[in-house]
Amino acid sequence: MRKPYLALLLAGLAVPAFADTEPVADIANPNVGSVSVGGAFASGDSRDRSLFGQYNGFRKDDAHLLLDFLYADRDPTGLYTRVEGLNLGLDTREARALVERQGDWRVFGEYWGLVRYYPRTINTGVAGAGTTAPIVTRLDTPGSGSDLDLKTERKRGTVGGQKWISPRLMFEATFTNEEKNGARIFGRGFTCPSGAAPAPVCPALASGVNQWALLMLPEPIDSTTRQIEAKLNYLGDRFALSGGYWGSFYENHNGAMVPTVVGNLNNPLGNPMGTGGSVALTTGLRNILQLPMALPPDNQAHQLSLGGNYAFSNTTRANFRYAYTHGTQKDDFLSKGLVGAPAGVSNYGGVLDTTLVQGTLVSRPMPLLQVTAMGRYEDREDKSPLQLYNVEGTNRYTNGTYSLKKTFGKLEGSYQLPYGLRGTLGFDYEKMNRGQFESPECLDTGSDCIGDSIAGITALRARTNEKTWRADLRRTMTETLSGSVTYFHSDRDGSSWLKPNALPATGATEVSDDQIYNRTGIFPAMFMNRKRDKVRGLVDWSPADRVSLQFAGEWGEDDYSAPTTKGLEKTGMYLLGVDAAYSINESWKATAYYTFNQQSLNVAHSTGYVAQLKDRNNTAGLSLMGKASEKLRLAFDVLYIYDRNIYNQSLDSAASAANVAFLASSGGLPDVVFRNFRVKLSSRYALNRNADVGVDLVHDRQQLNEWTWGYNGVSFLYSDNTTVSLQPNQNVTVIALTYNYRFR
Repeated sequence: MRKPYLALLLAGLAVPAFADTEPVADIANPNVGSVSVGGAFASGDSRDRSLFGQYNGFRKDDAHLLLDFLYADRDPTGLYTRVEGLNLGLDTREARALVERQGDWRVFGEYWGLVRYYPRTINTGVAGAGTTAPIVTRLDTPGSGSDLDLKTERKRGTVGGQKWISPRLMFEATFTNEEKNGARIFGRGFTCPSGAAPAPVCPALASGVNQWALLMLPEPIDSTTRQIEAKLNYLGDRFALSGGYWGSFYENHNGAMVPTVVGNLNNPLGNPMGTGGSVALTTGLRNILQLPMALPPDNQAHQLSLGGNYAFSNTTRANFRYAYTHGTQKDDFLSKGLVGAPAGVSNYGGVLDTTLVQGTLVSRPMPLLQVTAMGRYEDREDKSPLQLYNVEGTNRYTNGTYSLKKTFGKLEGSYQLPYGLRGTLGFDYEKMNRGQFESPECLDTGSDCIGDSIAGITALRARTNEKTWRADLRRTMTETLSGSVTYFHSDRDGSSWLKPNALPATGATEVSDDQIYNRTGIFPAMFMNRKRDKVRGLVDWSPADRVSLQFAGEWGEDDYSAPTTKGLEKTGMYLLGVDAAYSINESWKATAYYTFNQQSLNVAHSTGYVAQLKDRNNTAGLSLMGKASEKLRLAFDVLYIYDRNIYNQSLDSAASAANVAFLASSGGLPDVVFRNFRVKLSSRYALNRNADVGVDLVHDRQQLNEWTWGYNGVSFLYSDNTTVSLQPNQNVTVIALTYNYRFR
């Protein structure tokens, strides 16, 4: 089982650098064991380490125990036992045990844990933050409350085994239980007056005046996820078959969060409501802010599957898979603290049935030609009942269902050409049908049926189709030089646009592009026509025995269109990278890499602003590793990351003079910049054949300048004077000392 990449990266900063260079001794000689014990110590405080310590536990604690162990043994009868523990003194601890008799049976169990700390500091007066009943009380001044460090903790245990019933038949099963606890940042906001809650719920105020509030209400997390999987596998000479069951059961021990607002809140200027000519906090807004907030409901899913492969001959083989999944969500509203459901409705009654069929055929009809054909069909049918859950003024509208039929096909041919060239041509076809937008469930039931309600957009489509052509050419030019180039082109279009019927009517009406055209219309990007082009190139070069170089480049562009001048227009990306390795001598080796990546997005918003967004990322690394003497090994690593998000903003020709003047005076949104510079020095000194000591020193510097939660030293401010802040410049130094002993 692998940790998430970021957790692995950060946790690995405090463990010996040479762990990954050790030979896998228990494979060649399984009767081995090892113990590694030590300590790691970090500089600074929790604010200095909030980015560095998100996953490795150093956000809160200055010191940690480092403890790993391994025991592996194979007795004369062939019984193999393996027990190991990793990072046992850290929040990323793992432990696993395995006992097996090869070719007969296996039993195993493992434990995995991870704690994620929210990197920003929250100063608040909210009592019970992170529970289902938070109490909001306005602080007299920002920063005068208590600091709240949010975190989520996951603990997962798995047990399983397998048994060979016969030389061709094997049964395997696993059970996993994961507990997740803690809290993550969340909140609620509302403005009065509002069409969603008109008078008398949210009374109209003086002309041109709105009253709004935004509250920080952390989502309480206390859930259990259980998964069961069982499979029966058959292995024949030409035919293999596997059938199984998979089940997932999610239980949230929190049904709803019900906040309480005590006293007053701030107006938009940061002053108490009712002062400076503002309107006092109305009962309507207070009651809306105190409404129950539903948390993720209990649900479960069951899947039956059958898959296999068959070799027709030495040159032709096929595989297939069939799976049927039945998912339900029937959590009771009242027992979770939720009221106000439509009459006679006690739970959502959600049902989602998914059928998947897939097959692939690979054949080599000629010695130089290989052909691959693949087809996949997925039918996701949302059978959840439609009810009038939602209210907007005097209109009531239903929940939405999301059924989807997806058909995908691929045909590919690869041919060995003269001069060491190999060419590949491929064609992909993908069709998506979201027919429920036309309310097909109502077609056979008469006018009393309630169809899906659609609002907030100009139009959507029931069906989209995409065709992709691929061409690839690769060659091994010499023993030291090889390369490849690949080109993709795809076109996506779709059926006629569906215009949502005005509330209180449900469903949609089919219209042409001319009928639906709207200069400022809102068309979701997933339904828009799209042309995609992409080119990728790779080169692998070894100019000398001790030197190897790899070059990579990629460019891609998407163009979107719909019956509007607004919305997503274009996205693009390009990447350039180089990796190098150099063996200085038998004792020392150096590696280095550099990657530049840019992603861009051009979008014109319906309100008149135009954004050209770019994310530019530079990443470079250098490593040097070798032996300083027979007993001393050294390693030196440097990592540099520079990431910049650029927000180029402009206005269209219809923008008001006031908006033009405001953009000119403010300059728009500033860039968001992240920098990370990390240096690591590692050493390991052999005391004797079985023992060594290690010293690792890591210095990490991170800088994050962004405007989401603060700008120019001013923290984000909620209506109760809760603040969210992040120290923008953070420096951390970690030293780790370990003693490692190996025994046989």
